Amino acid sequence: MVMQEEKFVSDYILDYVEHIEVEGGRMPKTAENYRFYLERFVEFTGDIRVKDITAEVVRKYRLWLNRHINDHGDELATITQSYHLIALRGFLTYLSKRDISSLSPEKIELPKVARKQVTFLHYDEVARLIEQVDISSPSGLRDRAIIELLFSSGLRVSELVNLNRDHINTKRREFMVRGKGQKDRPVFISESAADWVDRYLDARQDTLTPLFISYSRNVEPSTSGDFRRLTPRSIQRMVNQYAKLAGITKHVSPHTMRHSFATDLLMNGADLRSVQGMLGHSNISTTQIYTHVTDAHLRDVYEKFHSERGSKD
Repeated sequence: MVMQEEKFVSDYILDYVEHIEVEGGRMPKTAENYRFYLERFVEFTGDIRVKDITAEVVRKYRLWLNRHINDHGDELATITQSYHLIALRGFLTYLSKRDISSLSPEKIELPKVARKQVTFLHYDEVARLIEQVDISSPSGLRDRAIIELLFSSGLRVSELVNLNRDHINTKRREFMVRGKGQKDRPVFISESAADWVDRYLDARQDTLTPLFISYSRNVEPSTSGDFRRLTPRSIQRMVNQYAKLAGITKHVSPHTMRHSFATDLLMNGADLRSVQGMLGHSNISTTQIYTHVTDAHLRDVYEKFHSERGSKD
């Protein structure tokens, strides 16, 4: 019988990937990415025993990643290098919890990554974008409902496309959605969004399950709901198209609408913890990317609420 500490990294990869998907609640795509990153570690080391992973091995691995050139002749971005190290650290944490001797996960420090710049739309820009939608057709009503829903709910595009008719309650303007990590959270929508969803559904001539369906000529009528279900890529193209028609020069995607939702809440006085809950972020640090966006709002708050002491010399 082979002792655990005599096993190699490759012996544990499959178990770890299944663990983070089943027990950790990660999406299959995320688990598959982790497998790829760990196999790259195996590529670098030539596969070593888990007990032989040391701080020096990791140091050389980091240097290798920093100098690595991919198949397209490009270097790995700092954030991509960080993903490799996150996967390795998670793998070491998994070994530690199973009492398998290896390097302590705390020994791995992640590279500093410049804070991502958040692109968002102001309310007037959202209004201009919405004005471009021609609501004289079922597809136009659908597009209007989608944009209204994205801005009023902060839904991820993956969550939006997976909605079925019976998932959304336009009367209560509240429903549950399952987001990342298979976590459920409540979603609230505006009266306007609820109204446009109702108008879109009233115009539908089918009984298909998905809330948002494709009207493309390339999609033949079918009784299978998922056959007609709109894809994330289709929604991305649609949102970007309307933004261009509105004369908005910044890149606009469904995630931009999610950023706009969060920024609008914070600019109007919502606290960070509440926004975290509405976005479905498991960690408050993820939500904090929005705080610098609202810095311009701080002067207005200062001027409005700070008492100035007059000088009387």
